[in-house]
Amino acid sequence: MANIKQIAELAGVSITTVSRVLNNHPYVQEAKRQAVWDAVHKLNYSPNSNAVHLVKGRTGMVAVLLPFVNHPFAGMVLEGIAEQALLNNYRLILCQTNYDQNEEKRVLDMLKSKQIDGVIIVSRKGKWEMVESYASYGPIVACEKVDSEVISYVHVDRYRGTQECFRYLVEKGYRQIGFSLGTSGTHNGKKRMQAYLEGIGDLKEPVRPEWIFENCYQMEDGSQVVQQLARLKERPQAIMVAGDLPAAGMITEAKKLGWRVPEDLAIIGFDNLPLASILDLTTMNVPSFEAGKVAFQLFIDQILERRNKLKERKIVTKKVELPLKFIIRGSA
Repeated sequence: MANIKQIAELAGVSITTVSRVLNNHPYVQEAKRQAVWDAVHKLNYSPNSNAVHLVKGRTGMVAVLLPFVNHPFAGMVLEGIAEQALLNNYRLILCQTNYDQNEEKRVLDMLKSKQIDGVIIVSRKGKWEMVESYASYGPIVACEKVDSEVISYVHVDRYRGTQECFRYLVEKGYRQIGFSLGTSGTHNGKKRMQAYLEGIGDLKEPVRPEWIFENCYQMEDGSQVVQQLARLKERPQAIMVAGDLPAAGMITEAKKLGWRVPEDLAIIGFDNLPLASILDLTTMNVPSFEAGKVAFQLFIDQILERRNKLKERKIVTKKVELPLKFIIRGSA
């Protein structure tokens, strides 16, 4: 394999000049620049990426850790991240974990071994204490609220959003209210469940476990929820859903069964995906694309902070909260 010394000899320039050309240094005579590139092509030279990473101190790659790549919410966050990554000449490594904590750790190990410059966590299940232990190896940014001095985050207040959805149903006269969410094992899931249980408590209604559904992410999951409700002797008047996709599945399945929405079952989603307006779904608008853009900017800010800081200075993290907006339509 050709090396820089051979390129320099063939081009008739110094090794320093070759290095400057390969790194796009502006102060090189055009004739010498062309001679170097001619030699590069003639020798079929390809730079050793690991060596380049060592010299530059960065890989130009950031991992995006997310549970599923086929979920619209994650997709919209990813779009925001990708837009900013392109503008900043960064490449993304998508790491789907299925909420497997071992997979989450493998991604963080990539940061430790300098295969990537940082990690943006869209959602995770592992403990933050474990995540924090990797923060010294590079920037870690979360798309949820984190009580941490070493992790920057952008988030929306899903606890408050769930409270607002619940209050709306109560104001509309509903008291028997069910709940569907992805998982109660994450920070957001726990906060959503807390808001729901507090609402039920305020109504002095009993908690009905058969009206609470977990692991609901896709339309088919929502369809299965309605099928289960149909088998119950007593079903809720309304159901809050922590995502528009399963809510859409519920609307579709309810209509198949001849149920009227909202008369027989009121349904509220969360996210305000494009299909929500098509299905006339009442929902909570989450600025997912903007969250992705902000998350990447927080990553870049950390990169610059770490590059410019003195060793004794503490890394400054940033906390950003984006606003939610309740969208009233015909499903509730």
